Amino acid sequence: MPQAEVRTESESVGTVIVAGAANLAIAVAKLVAGVISGSAAMLSEAAHSLADTTTEVLLYQALRRGARPADQRHPFGYGKESYVWAFFAAMFTFVAGAGFAVTHGVTTILVHRHSGDFLLSYIVLGVSFVIESISLTRAVRQVRRESRRWQTTPRRFLRLTADTTVKAVFLEDSAALIGLLLAGLGVGLSHATGDEVWDGVASILIGLLLLTVAGILAGNNLSLLVGRSVPERLRHEIERELSDLPDVERIDTLLTMQLGPDDILIAAKVDFRDEATGAAIEAAADEAERRLTGRYPEIRYVFLDPTRSGPGPAGQPRNTQARPSTAADGEPDPT
Repeated sequence: MPQAEVRTESESVGTVIVAGAANLAIAVAKLVAGVISGSAAMLSEAAHSLADTTTEVLLYQALRRGARPADQRHPFGYGKESYVWAFFAAMFTFVAGAGFAVTHGVTTILVHRHSGDFLLSYIVLGVSFVIESISLTRAVRQVRRESRRWQTTPRRFLRLTADTTVKAVFLEDSAALIGLLLAGLGVGLSHATGDEVWDGVASILIGLLLLTVAGILAGNNLSLLVGRSVPERLRHEIERELSDLPDVERIDTLLTMQLGPDDILIAAKVDFRDEATGAAIEAAADEAERRLTGRYPEIRYVFLDPTRSGPGPAGQPRNTQARPSTAADGEPDPT
């Protein structure tokens, strides 16, 4: 595994661990404040942080399970398994976090149960905001660093990246800060007006926020599980590299698939010049592998299917295939 990828995976693991530890500490504090005060928004925030903590555990599992090397039963590796665990994480957020928040908010509006100690809620919300900000800062730094490596904007990187753990931590930490603001607003309005409906509304809004985050992450992971291609800009660059190979007339078909956060498969149907010999086609296949893996180390497999017209055994097109690639220097652009 190349140094850049080891560094990226280690950084993702660190980001997940920091976020998980922060969420666990915050969940306990919010739960204590919610039980003492009786605030629906505080209890919903406790459920939010507990869901985030469980999500980080599942994302850590995703990183570890997805990084296992290829074997005979799984020749393309275990990269897609990381998307399975990330999908489980999104579903847990959907069911446990959002479900509890919405249900408890509706109950509070209907019952109008009085809140207790508001001061404790304010203290816990303030401390939680600081801790979540620290966790988000680490995630933002990683997103910016990765976007510079891919030579794109942070927003575009988050939208197109196949590293679902980075995206999940960033979205969850961002949602956590928004949720804290909503909880503070709900508690503050209930405190000021004496009407608990504001506390219940804040709880429902926190649930809807979690639903939105879970939906985005679930859809992204489903797309990658089905077999998503690389982004269009990267695809054009790969096609240009193949078109520049010696003896290549054109690229008839180019198929790409994201096998994992750092694993890409390339398969192309290539039309060679009529005068190209078998040796020249084999040399071009080797050159394709060298060029692509040299520029894009995430590319693991390169398969070429020559379809040139001309003499061949029994009139059939000549078929060669590039060896599975090994990592080299250079970085791909996901945009």
